Amino acid sequence: MSSETQSIHPRKLEIVEAAVTCFLEKGYHQTGVRDIVGQAGISLGNLYNHFKGKEAILVFIAEIEGQELSDFIGQLSDNDDPCATLGLFITDYAAYVALPENALLGVEILTEALRNPAIAEVFGRNRNRLIIALAECITQGTKSGVFAPQIDPPVVACMILDALEGQGLHSLSSPSEDNLARNAVSSFILNGLKP
Repeated sequence: MSSETQSIHPRKLEIVEAAVTCFLEKGYHQTGVRDIVGQAGISLGNLYNHFKGKEAILVFIAEIEGQELSDFIGQLSDNDDPCATLGLFITDYAAYVALPENALLGVEILTEALRNPAIAEVFGRNRNRLIIALAECITQGTKSGVFAPQIDPPVVACMILDALEGQGLHSLSSPSEDNLARNAVSSFILNGLKP
């Protein structure tokens, strides 16, 4: 848990953790605020003291995700060795998106984002920040000659994230193949960028 997350009111975190548990067990749409308060062991009024409703909890989860992604964005800003930086990012981000709670919650969020433009915008901002940082790493690697010139680094960055996140989802159904698949995806990405 990041230091920013630790400064959040403890009750608010309890509500978010309860909501995430419910979203993972029942799905976002099948979860009601009464399910969340039951899981958290609090009153409905207590939930409404911290959040306007279920969508506000999801927006807050996006804020927490943004804080978590800031670590990856900072990692990508190391321009001394873009190839090593990208390799480390791939390893760390692949492990992050393969965590069952992150992979399953990602599916729930994506499904809701397809229905709800406000949710799409909030989570889209997080993804765009990551894409920009990843594209900059690719651009730096191109400038230093370790990566081949890319037609559109942001598009390549999106493809890298899609590959890693897809592998994270796949690991839910085949956890025994997880390390082998992660290594294959990493090798595929890094070899694909070579000049």
